[in-house]
Amino acid sequence: MAKTEKKQRHWLSHLSFGSVSLALSVLLVLAYLSVVVDPAKAWFFTLFGLLYPLVLPATVLLFVWSLLRRSHMRLLLALVLLPSLFVFGRYVQIRRSTPTEEGPLKVVSYNVGLFAHGPSGSDRLVLADSVSRWLRAQDADLICLQEFYLPNEVSMDKWIKSHFPGYKAEYYVFTGSRGAFGNLTLSRRRVVDKGKINFERSTNLALWTDIGLDSATVRIYNCHFESYNISLSNLVKKTGAVEETERKMRRSITERPKQVAEVMRGVDSAPVQSLVLGDFNDNPLSYTYFRLLRGRHDSFTKAGRGFGATYRTLWPLLRIDYILYPPGLQAVTYTVPHVNYSDHYPIIATYHETGRNTR
Repeated sequence: MAKTEKKQRHWLSHLSFGSVSLALSVLLVLAYLSVVVDPAKAWFFTLFGLLYPLVLPATVLLFVWSLLRRSHMRLLLALVLLPSLFVFGRYVQIRRSTPTEEGPLKVVSYNVGLFAHGPSGSDRLVLADSVSRWLRAQDADLICLQEFYLPNEVSMDKWIKSHFPGYKAEYYVFTGSRGAFGNLTLSRRRVVDKGKINFERSTNLALWTDIGLDSATVRIYNCHFESYNISLSNLVKKTGAVEETERKMRRSITERPKQVAEVMRGVDSAPVQSLVLGDFNDNPLSYTYFRLLRGRHDSFTKAGRGFGATYRTLWPLLRIDYILYPPGLQAVTYTVPHVNYSDHYPIIATYHETGRNTR
């Protein structure tokens, strides 16, 4: 009787281990596929990509356990983990050292969160002043801000001139009852041309600015793609929050590829090489990221170190802010300063010019 019970427990143990291994393997495969499946056609594939930072470590632990147990599932787990050797570096970079000197071109991208994420009860203009002081201290050639905000009673032009002397400002904002918000591009380099891409049925947008460098002109796309607009606290407190969250996620996920396509049409038709940056609201294992990466390099994978996550609330799970650069540049340094002025962390990269400026 005891032997029979022992055999049953052993069989159940193998069955449950195999089931969990199979489930995680399927989730990993679906996460890999999320980079090639257009979310406008199958929006739920994006969710598998979002789960990747959680599924990967769980699968690795299970693989180690399978080796210790000499389980027959170890081969399957090894096979599904193999592509992660090429994906993992888009989330975490392990380097022994980083360059001590920066490149001559310094770029900052920062979603400032409408200056609404300071200490409880803090004034937005006070936080905006703090952010502008921090940005000036970075001594960057190019500053690209998303979700920039000023109340209606403040003149946008006067505020920018007083807080960022020496910078040429290009911005586009939407006005509402509480103030004006949008994207802001600041450049100390010569501005050759400029424009904007308004996304249909959205307050998100992309600004483009042609900047004169030492050896060529490069186009900068300052992008803010469709946000989820989800409140985690509402999921617990608000009636019907689950249905509302699903609706918002579906809309965000299906709208982003359309917005990416608009930007890429501009990139493909531009007479110069393009640097694409900003808040993409998508992770590195996504259709959005890989579509925008074509013909460009990821500054983090080339020059970053440690975790690349940029969304402060769920750090280190979400990396959704990027600087993707063309062959005419070479990334030298890349950092993600952990300053608590927004729900995002800023990203800073420096570059050398390579002279490879042909499209």
